[in-house]
Amino acid sequence: MPSRAHRSAPLAHLCDALDALFEACVELPKPSDSTFFARSMRLALAEAAANPALLTPAQREGSVENYRRHLLAADPQGRYAIASLVWLPRQASPVHAHHTWCGYAVLDGTLSETVFEWNGAQHCASATRTQARNAGAVSFARGGKGGGIHQLGNGSDAPAVSLHIYGVAGAQMATHVNDIVRAANAPALS
Repeated sequence: MPSRAHRSAPLAHLCDALDALFEACVELPKPSDSTFFARSMRLALAEAAANPALLTPAQREGSVENYRRHLLAADPQGRYAIASLVWLPRQASPVHAHHTWCGYAVLDGTLSETVFEWNGAQHCASATRTQARNAGAVSFARGGKGGGIHQLGNGSDAPAVSLHIYGVAGAQMATHVNDIVRAANAPALS
């Protein structure tokens, strides 16, 4: 991961925007629950996604095994981690909720997002809708099964790249973000 001094200007600008957002929310007990935080996060993601110089070629490299996550920046205070995710054709995430808040923007290509509803009585999620998320699409979800259960995937024949911001320290990104859930009717990528 590049040090703060060696980040691209667009990535440094995104980190500055996130730092300012957390400063503005310092008095809130749980900033991610506020409408201001969610709106500001979506705006920061949209601005970053519009800049083609945000990622280096290496941060756009995929993997044939599974979608690939590149850690781009981690807040020294542990408030957030920023990653690019590279999706080769037919790659998808598992159906998951988040242990923490999460925001993402599609940088290149098209992702398919299926949204699920949690059924506590049956301890599983049911798909409610699937939508195409084209370049420039932005989303924000709060943590927990009620905050948003979804599956992202690339059903196209071309790679796709997305930018994600998670409310965890960088070292916790692999273990403290996704909450994998059982789905009653997860659709296949087509």
